[in-house]
Amino acid sequence: MNPKIIIHGGFFSESKTNKEIKIAKQKALTDIVKKSFRYLLNHSAAKTVVYSVELLENCPLFNAGTGSQIQSDGKIRMSASLMDGKTERFSGVINIRDIKNPIRLAEKLIDLEDRVLGGDEALAFARRCKIPYFNPEIPQRRIEFEEKMKRAKKGNGKGTVGCVALDKNGNIAAATSTGGKGFEVPGRVSDSATVAGNYANRCAGVSCTGVGEDIVNSALASKIVTRVSDGFSLKEAVDKSFAELKKNGGFAGIISIDNKGNFYHLDSHPYMVFALLDQSGIKVFE
Repeated sequence: MNPKIIIHGGFFSESKTNKEIKIAKQKALTDIVKKSFRYLLNHSAAKTVVYSVELLENCPLFNAGTGSQIQSDGKIRMSASLMDGKTERFSGVINIRDIKNPIRLAEKLIDLEDRVLGGDEALAFARRCKIPYFNPEIPQRRIEFEEKMKRAKKGNGKGTVGCVALDKNGNIAAATSTGGKGFEVPGRVSDSATVAGNYANRCAGVSCTGVGEDIVNSALASKIVTRVSDGFSLKEAVDKSFAELKKNGGFAGIISIDNKGNFYHLDSHPYMVFALLDQSGIKVFE
């Protein structure tokens, strides 16, 4: 099996009007997908998606890890999850604070009996794992937060990062991480650390971005993968699931790979940014 990888950086409406931001994000995605593909050549799909999402979390251009959105109480809470298609195990952290890489904490949970933790308990687990304090706030997010406070209305951020990989042994994994939509009610749970937003098995893997509530309402990632498992082609599964999403006015985008090595990506609105790479070369889209 030829290894393949696809990553996404969420939706970026500002890229429509700011050429510098668009170029910077495209360059970041290009660099990260290249590094991730080189890593994939000698590592499993599960290890690779964690590595790739960690790189995305470390880049302040994206809304995950460093650069995450600020919630309505002025604090940053992040969520991330990992799904190993080989073992069909899912792990995740929800509303974690004060760490650098939520995806690494999700990875630490994958082999445990209790594999999804949230809030203070997730943070306590992180500290037991010797994960140090880290403030993921960047100045731009604070400026945006102050502007939202003045307007006293919710933000419209739809940024999430994710990765799906197929390794040389034919195994698939998916990982997703988010800093939230910005100015949301503290405690809100989006799709990123659920099987609606991140799912994989031996047949396919999917990572989602968009409005978390819409993705959860549609059970989007798990629905697509289940349809592939039941005999749909990847394209058929995605197209049918998005038709159902759009019928209810849903806003989402996905990246996916199946066990035959097919890529597929789709969004209900333009300006989802993503990059894919296999032995035929690299493609970067926005």
